Amino acid sequence: MDIPNFPECDHAIVKSLFEYSDYDLVQQIKQHPEEGKYFTTVFCRYSPVVYTLIRHSARSTVQSEYLFALTWRHILYELSGLDLPAEPPADFSLQAWLVNLTAACINQAALPDVEEIHYSLQEASPPLWCYVTQALDRLQPLHRLVIVMAQTFRWSNTRIAAYLQAEGQRISPKSVATLLTDAQHSLSAALPNDIQAIYFGDTKTAAENLPDDLADLLDVSDLDLEQPNLAPEGQ
Repeated sequence: MDIPNFPECDHAIVKSLFEYSDYDLVQQIKQHPEEGKYFTTVFCRYSPVVYTLIRHSARSTVQSEYLFALTWRHILYELSGLDLPAEPPADFSLQAWLVNLTAACINQAALPDVEEIHYSLQEASPPLWCYVTQALDRLQPLHRLVIVMAQTFRWSNTRIAAYLQAEGQRISPKSVATLLTDAQHSLSAALPNDIQAIYFGDTKTAAENLPDDLADLLDVSDLDLEQPNLAPEGQ
């Protein structure tokens, strides 16, 4: 089984954090939610473990990659809400916690059929996928709506204008183009600066380089799982 290679793991920002302990990385994720580099470093450190567990669940490659992204999204959600003491406990084990959470995701996830999955691991690595999702959630409703229509459903400006007019908005196709540009800028601004630097290099062009097909970034719901303890099993 081949483990995917993730280029972000060779980025200078991520490599500068390789000496951080697991506990320190988790603390930084909690204390600095506006930064994505700490979670990306955790991802680089443990993606082989998580990927191996999911691939051994005997799913198709397409479903495995989709569940891999889903699992990391849930990991970020859980890490952000962990209640940790000021000093790491003796039984602290991030790897054991990740294994337990991954197993729960494997057992409880209801995945769509292969032909209904459009997520591409090559197009959107899980950390980018997670933070684009968060950025979309922060947009004002109209901005989010026009991005979905234009970039997910490939609607023309004329069709978007017609829909919005039917909903009571007084807007022309030309105004839709301006609105979409503003929405893309808002999406870029909502992404953490370090995520933009890691994945796009030039933060000014981040919105232009976002994956074209955002359908899976919008349609995935969080898994409803209990939070396992950050300690090895049996302790």
